[in-house]
Amino acid sequence: MTRSGQGSSTHQARSEQRAWRRMGRLPIDTSRAAWAATHAALPVIEPIDTNRFALYVSLRDGDGRARIGRCALTMSDAPRLEPLEPDPILDLGPLGAFDDSGVTTSCLVTAGTDRFLYYTGWCRGVTVPFYLTASVAISQNGGPFERWSLAPLLERSPVDPFLTASPYVLVGHGRWRMWYVSATEWRNAESGPRHYYHIRYAESGDGIGWHRDGQVALDYASDEYAFARPWVVHDADRYRMWFAVRGERYRIELAESDDGVTWSRSDTLGLTAGTEPWESEMVEYPCVFDWNGRRYMLYNGNEYGRTGVGLAELEV
Repeated sequence: MTRSGQGSSTHQARSEQRAWRRMGRLPIDTSRAAWAATHAALPVIEPIDTNRFALYVSLRDGDGRARIGRCALTMSDAPRLEPLEPDPILDLGPLGAFDDSGVTTSCLVTAGTDRFLYYTGWCRGVTVPFYLTASVAISQNGGPFERWSLAPLLERSPVDPFLTASPYVLVGHGRWRMWYVSATEWRNAESGPRHYYHIRYAESGDGIGWHRDGQVALDYASDEYAFARPWVVHDADRYRMWFAVRGERYRIELAESDDGVTWSRSDTLGLTAGTEPWESEMVEYPCVFDWNGRRYMLYNGNEYGRTGVGLAELEV
């Protein structure tokens, strides 16, 4: 079994010695995909060969409904994205389903000849603006991704009564391990209902049936009220989780753990809004990967990915 985003022994040095160097925004050509009108959010990466990666992103149509698309990222001295494939990798769910208003990327796991694309399904609400539910689509033997079920993977339950979203999964030592977003409440605010959600932990024996007991991986601090998709890397010395968290605006932070269950936030290796117009207000949705002995991060900027995908390199 292999793990998407797994780190390597080249990254054992303590985090305090390094910082991210922004490399700019990577334009995506959507001319072949009429359904992709705006956004390129929540990047997820999958190795193809030495210098090429498949890049999965969530793009919205003219009605704001997200589908999952794919293009290729070529890494070099001048990284670039190839045009978006014409058809979505995962389309909207059927009318009335938990994902009939949108599907957004979360992570990709390879186990034998199967690939598990974990994602978040969206449907619109009345008393609150939306409902989110985590699920999975599976590709067998290189075939297309097909929903595991018309029902979600992590339905609302006594443990997670409001919503589940943004599952990130690693496989190793006979366990599937998940870090996911769970809401603790909605509150009425001047701008309308405000969601409050943090990051929890679950385990599975097969990637489908998950044991959830409410274990909190990362909780709110100060004025925070929303965490976004975590990205977990198991390096040789420890687990590292990059995640987006929102107070006044979204920013990217790092947490570290010896066991993947108990986490401590780090004051280093995060990312805040930049000086370029496309990321001047917020940064979010980190996707961390290694190439050519170096570590990189794909991420989004303003308006939850409306301004596209950026790339940063971890300095030595």
